[in-house]
Amino acid sequence: MSKPEIITFGCRLNSFESEVMRTKMSEAGVEKAIVVNTCAVTNEAVRQSRQSIRKLRCDNPDVRIIVTGCAAQINPGQYEKMDEVDFIIGNDDKMNALTWQGLRAGELTRVKVNDIFAVEETARHMIKGFGGRARAYVQIQNGCDHRCTFCIIPYGRGNSRSVPAGDIVEQIRCLCGEGFNEVVLTGVDITAYGADLPGSLTLGKLSAKILALVPELARLRISSIDAVECDDALLELITHEPRLMPHLHVSLQAGDDMILKRMKRRHNTSKAVEFCAMIRERRPDMVFGADIIAGFPTESDEMFENSLRHVDDCGLTYLHVFPFSAREGTPAARMPQLNGVVVKQRAARLREKGAQRLDQYLKSQQGQTVQVLVERGLIGRTPQFAEIRLDQPARSGAMIKALVTGVSDDHMLLGQSVMDESAREEIVLWERAL
Repeated sequence: MSKPEIITFGCRLNSFESEVMRTKMSEAGVEKAIVVNTCAVTNEAVRQSRQSIRKLRCDNPDVRIIVTGCAAQINPGQYEKMDEVDFIIGNDDKMNALTWQGLRAGELTRVKVNDIFAVEETARHMIKGFGGRARAYVQIQNGCDHRCTFCIIPYGRGNSRSVPAGDIVEQIRCLCGEGFNEVVLTGVDITAYGADLPGSLTLGKLSAKILALVPELARLRISSIDAVECDDALLELITHEPRLMPHLHVSLQAGDDMILKRMKRRHNTSKAVEFCAMIRERRPDMVFGADIIAGFPTESDEMFENSLRHVDDCGLTYLHVFPFSAREGTPAARMPQLNGVVVKQRAARLREKGAQRLDQYLKSQQGQTVQVLVERGLIGRTPQFAEIRLDQPARSGAMIKALVTGVSDDHMLLGQSVMDESAREEIVLWERAL
């Protein structure tokens, strides 16, 4: 093993940072190393990272294992106790070229984790691509100024800080030059973008600047949105800009007002329903995803039923369900906890509801002609992020049209490629490259 390997857990931001690390490690000449980029959003995520580390050591006895990411930042001591781990690096230091140069030179201390709340800037990180990925993620922001009672992430990421708009535009222009047709704006709380920068930049104004200054970008996608921070410029883009994808992941977490209050969220259920209805009125083809936590402390049967009903009230299509997992150091961990069996049962019911909603949406797409970004071979994504299986393979990253002919048992659209002259030429070029 010569080139370093990176194992990534968690969010899209972690995926972006893994690619930055890959570039910096290559430039520093790091070899024979495995980096585990951890997530700390749940106890299960931390458990999985530790399990992965043990297996990696068993399979790779002569390779250096480096642990980084949110779990390493928040609690480096738990990895320091593991004999399988050679180095622990914090979230700020993992993005610093000097860290990897120090590793290559044999000058890196075993634990290199700083005070994340002392970090005041998020530097730009130019990368040329994402290996075999069809879309690219671009970090526009890091950290979070809010303190939801269940969330440990601010302690792994620090306070909110934004990347300057010019750097973001330059990064996206570079990625388009490398052949990427879709870019996803990512961060911890991206609707907080610009609050720490001079002027009056917002997520909407940044998105408008990107689309105006990078006309070659075919698709711009927003990773997540907090309804209470959605600015007027973003609403205008949603309404009028077809290159902004009609798929929003809304930060909901629950569908009961008392639970939202105990979570210290900044919206109530009626505001969430009004937001989704207003967006859908402006952009009828818009679909919504959301995170929902099942079994939050003190959640009664009635409160849970409210959350279940909220999925329909908001018209959600994609549901990401988290069984509540108490994170040490958060206020929610000190609240009265529910029985674990009850939490699992509620999570299962939410997932079932999510599967029903997705199936309903997919069936509504039959007979539609959609633009597909090919991810790998026969598999691609529509603008609404629905997965589609095509009748013939194409190059990863290619944009083709397809007629939706059905829905598979594994919640995929089935599509027949619409072969105009440009599509045939794309297929020929791809086959020649094989």
